[in-house]
Amino acid sequence: WMVAYVMDDGPIRYYRYDRGEKKAHFLFTNRNELEKQPLVKMNPVIVKSRDGLNLVNYLSLPKGSDSDGDGFPDQPLPMVLLVHGGPWARSEWGYDPEHQWLANRGYAVLDVNFRGSTGFGKDFANAGNMEWAGKMHDDLIDSVNWAVEKKIADPDKVAISGGSYGGYATLVGLTFTPGVFACGIDIVGPSNLITLLESIPPYWAPMIEMFTTRVGDHRTEEGKKFLTERSPLSKVDQIEDPLLIGQGANDPRVKQAEADQIVNAMEEKKIPVTYVLYPDEGHGFARPENRISFFAVMEAFLAEYLGGRYEAIGEDFKGSSITVPEGKDGVPGLAAALAAHSNE
Repeated sequence: WMVAYVMDDGPIRYYRYDRGEKKAHFLFTNRNELEKQPLVKMNPVIVKSRDGLNLVNYLSLPKGSDSDGDGFPDQPLPMVLLVHGGPWARSEWGYDPEHQWLANRGYAVLDVNFRGSTGFGKDFANAGNMEWAGKMHDDLIDSVNWAVEKKIADPDKVAISGGSYGGYATLVGLTFTPGVFACGIDIVGPSNLITLLESIPPYWAPMIEMFTTRVGDHRTEEGKKFLTERSPLSKVDQIEDPLLIGQGANDPRVKQAEADQIVNAMEEKKIPVTYVLYPDEGHGFARPENRISFFAVMEAFLAEYLGGRYEAIGEDFKGSSITVPEGKDGVPGLAAALAAHSNE
């Protein structure tokens, strides 16, 4: 038998199991360099929602922050709340590069499986129906409150970050519950649920009925009113916390207009925002050079508002297509790095 041994603080290790010998023989690991790194554990935690649901979340802590090994830090830490995309997906236990990176920079990392996530049964998934910016968001706030009560998180230094639905959740966090988060990072997230549903690509057309059941019906006046109420764009004047937006210009699912319209609305109201746009990316950042460049901006942004460690941007834009249409002065070193990059 071939056996893959999955860990949270190291790469996958592959073994050949000899049934005759009843012994496993190590073959290889898929990422040798990770074996040498000070990686951290990912601890499953159960958070009770305000209406009694069990939320299976995952917590990672910086190396050396938990001296007695009880799964909680010795003192409250700046924390990044991660919100997965989908939302009909889930966060899972195991090695996660984003957890490792953020923990290395000094942050507690809490990954939330809010209602609507898959993998926990139909009732849990269906509990998210028509609850975008509703009870799905309450689950995120309940998770933050849990982390504060357990003295995991410094209540004044909690960021929210995510991609796709997680980007939407970030925008909801800053518009529906201003002041809870010190800052937010929205990656390819929709800002207007009506334009999101109206721009569904043709190959997703069979899913329209699912969206009307789970999100709202953009084809009726009543549905449009509901979707407007649940759209961050309708509450943009509530934003009082720093926001970083990342977007691909070729995104077929969450079109560039979703980012453009909230950035424009913030500009009109003179609310600062940093907008990073990649002309050669789609729904997420596929090119390694672009991913590296965005993470360089992201960690400098987090350091500015949460106080964690970061590496100066330096040459991290090399080979990337990064553009910053708005807010290049809102992140330490960003303007200088862009100027150097344009001269390459």
